[in-house]
Amino acid sequence: MSARILVAEDDEMQSRLIRIYLEREGNAVQVVADGRAALDKARSTSPDLIVLDVMLPLVDGLDVCRILRTESSDIPILLLTARTTEEDMLLGLDLGADDYLTKPYSPRELTARVRALLRRSRKTGSAAQPSTLRVGEMELDTARFEVRMSGRPVPLTSKEFNILETLAREPGRVFTRAQILERVFGYDRDVLERTVDAHVMNLRRKLESGPEPTPRLLETVYGRGYRLTAPPGAP
Repeated sequence: MSARILVAEDDEMQSRLIRIYLEREGNAVQVVADGRAALDKARSTSPDLIVLDVMLPLVDGLDVCRILRTESSDIPILLLTARTTEEDMLLGLDLGADDYLTKPYSPRELTARVRALLRRSRKTGSAAQPSTLRVGEMELDTARFEVRMSGRPVPLTSKEFNILETLAREPGRVFTRAQILERVFGYDRDVLERTVDAHVMNLRRKLESGPEPTPRLLETVYGRGYRLTAPPGAP
């Protein structure tokens, strides 16, 4: 199924290559070369997905991502970045990006990630009965896309919410990174497992509180993956 994709990339050679590969997949591709044009196009055309370079002129990609999420846009966003530090990666995900690729990257990997994001977005759009999930002091409302800890609202990105929902539907079960990737992103490539780790780090920062040195709710099971477990004495 074809999609309408907005590519924001100021490197002409890179944008041409991305367009060629995405159009081979049957997609309709629009290309812009700066962040201000990316915002204008995203608002006026509501694309199915945005491929967004971080280092854009006028308005950088991180600000584009932040502004779109502030405006309640849920368009899937794939960040392209030459920044490889964990802090940069976490910042992009925390601002609402759904996935990221570091440069240099394979065009085939980019198209695979685009397919997966589109597939997951379409599944989410046609999903399921709303429900409320509770684990310990955490309450997750899938109908309202809301999470609360001890009654306190916790703002999450769409991917953070989807990971948390996956774990909360089966509390105590250990999910491998590959299983989380398959359920939340639609694929299970080992090269992408750090994406899960980054989202989990953000979730812990937002959900966990207090001086405890180890997580009390979202636990790492070393050599396996992650699980959601209510701490002893929690309701």
